[in-house]
Amino acid sequence: MKTNRALLFISSLLLSTSLLHAEIQETVVEYKSGDTLCEGLHVVDSAKTGKLPSILIIHQWTGLSDNEKMRARMLAELGYNVFAADIYGKGIRPQPPAAGKEAGKYKTDRKLYRERMLSALEVLNKDAHTDVSKVAAIGYCFGGTGVIELARTGALIKGIVSFHGGLDSPNPADGKNIKGKVLILHGADDPFVPAKDIAAFEQEMKDAKVDYKLVSYPGAVHSFTQKAAGNDNSKGAAYNEAADKASWEEMKAFFGRIFNTQG
Repeated sequence: MKTNRALLFISSLLLSTSLLHAEIQETVVEYKSGDTLCEGLHVVDSAKTGKLPSILIIHQWTGLSDNEKMRARMLAELGYNVFAADIYGKGIRPQPPAAGKEAGKYKTDRKLYRERMLSALEVLNKDAHTDVSKVAAIGYCFGGTGVIELARTGALIKGIVSFHGGLDSPNPADGKNIKGKVLILHGADDPFVPAKDIAAFEQEMKDAKVDYKLVSYPGAVHSFTQKAAGNDNSKGAAYNEAADKASWEEMKAFFGRIFNTQG
């Protein structure tokens, strides 16, 4: 009994020491994309040393928000080096209905959208903590559409994760440029992603021989990871706790595979 108590005490002490040493450090980063000044957020556990697997986050339609910042902290707590991008530009954080108009600029101008994401990826790749051989990107809604588009540029990333993003394929031939793996986390009842888009996307992936996985969560609609969306599925966008938790675990397992960090 004494031995067990001693082991429990030592384990608790080690855990406490680990928590004391861990400090999530957040730094606002200004950078340029063409002539546009952008303002992203870098998040890392300052207790970590050496090069780390790194994650780029692309935000939802309202711009870089508390949701992406929260996810950045969660990823940093898992040991990742994280940069949350700013696609719109410093100070541009529109709310509905203006958010739809702003997001629409990039959905119709994929070249501009790609340029903004590649600029953010360059910031992450130049960070001292980044292991450039272990970089991935995740995105939510507007950003979920974006990370697929980022992959289509041929960017040297190990994989992308799209949370309730659009799946339209404006240039299906670009699928052949994808270098990494693709994980799509989709609300099975999302009214904003028609079946024809899903079919066209899957065909694009198959034609390009991309290693992809599409997971559909029953009962989930658009924005299922965002508590601010409320719980009314009839609006087409709503939070779904089960899908939120399951999709996060799916993402974690995906990173374990692509970065070879599974325990």
